[in-house]
Amino acid sequence: MSKDLEEKNTSNASNSLDNIEEKIPKKIPCKLINNRVIVFNPIHASYLYVKKSFFGSPLGISKPRLEFFNKPSELSLIEAYYLLEKDEISIFDVKSNKELTPKEFYDIAKNIHHKFEDKYVIFKDLREKGFIPRPGLKFGADFVVYRKGPGLEHSSFIVQVLPHDSKISAVDIVRAGRLATSVKKKFVIANPLTASYYFFEWFKP
Repeated sequence: MSKDLEEKNTSNASNSLDNIEEKIPKKIPCKLINNRVIVFNPIHASYLYVKKSFFGSPLGISKPRLEFFNKPSELSLIEAYYLLEKDEISIFDVKSNKELTPKEFYDIAKNIHHKFEDKYVIFKDLREKGFIPRPGLKFGADFVVYRKGPGLEHSSFIVQVLPHDSKISAVDIVRAGRLATSVKKKFVIANPLTASYYFFEWFKP
């Protein structure tokens, strides 16, 4: 396929995202491979990211635009469980050679993802309040949270989920607060038991 033809096909696919819903199955098929949930069809992957409010991360694209991308994407285990619970995707486990139920996937995810249960409570609560939580590893937190979405604005705050059986010291709070301030974000501690949030702001007396 020539480069010009490939670019034309990509452009046509980008335009088709405006009316793509009719091409999307009721449940988007995904595969669990080596503890990673992959959406192999680029149109399905683009749909989840562009039309469903930033689900997944396109493989090989660090800063995806809000348009068709000709790549598979990877859903975090938390994103995948959220969509599976809502009956919007299916997950085929390559290792066991079968499609997973939500409970089966949950049991797998909590065994391989640190703090999965606690982080999922907060992820779901933020999503259903209209926020867009994304992985916050590069900020040293569990989530970086947007109101509109990555690429449309800078994130408002970073969230650290405090497990029900953990403790946090004053030094931990100061360290996290300084990090948040350095990247111009608010630092938030989330309590998964009550789905409540504690904001920390720094000021000079």
